[in-house]
Amino acid sequence: MKEGTAEDWAIIGGEYSAFAKGLADRVLDHLRLLDGDFGGFPVDRLEHSLQTATRAYRDGRDEPYVVMALLHDIGDTLGSYNHPEVAASILKPFVSEELHWICQNHGAFQGYYYFHHLGMDRNIRDRFGDHPHYAACAEFCEKYDQAAFDPDYESEPLEFFEPMVRRVFERPINSMYTKAVEEAA
Repeated sequence: MKEGTAEDWAIIGGEYSAFAKGLADRVLDHLRLLDGDFGGFPVDRLEHSLQTATRAYRDGRDEPYVVMALLHDIGDTLGSYNHPEVAASILKPFVSEELHWICQNHGAFQGYYYFHHLGMDRNIRDRFGDHPHYAACAEFCEKYDQAAFDPDYESEPLEFFEPMVRRVFERPINSMYTKAVEEAA
């Protein structure tokens, strides 16, 4: 890097731009890895993600919200101990600060529904009580996340959400690399 030239970085930038355009496909492929992974739940992790997104969609949420709902647990396979942060990192360049915060903190808020069964503090979310997105995260978990384990729920298939994922991932709104991507395009 230290010895790179403007010409070198023009080539690298072009390659980066082409690679970045395939991000939605890579994210969707990774989401498919959740198929068949039940983890003891009555539905697998992919179905849970589809139910969460379907519930948000049918409730009239906008596309970035629905995509966040779809991807909120995508980190389960790579971040068994910090899956919300993994998912939030993937989403951060493409969603509002509020949606990023909801995704990043939903694990603590979701714990309200089951931590007490594991000898943990179900009210751990209260440490965020003064945060401006507290209510939004609590609502996400109440209305969509905790309810999305129903084996009888008719969720939309992943193909239904693919165009939304592509639109949301088409243009980052919060990335230090945005200018470089736009210039290389």
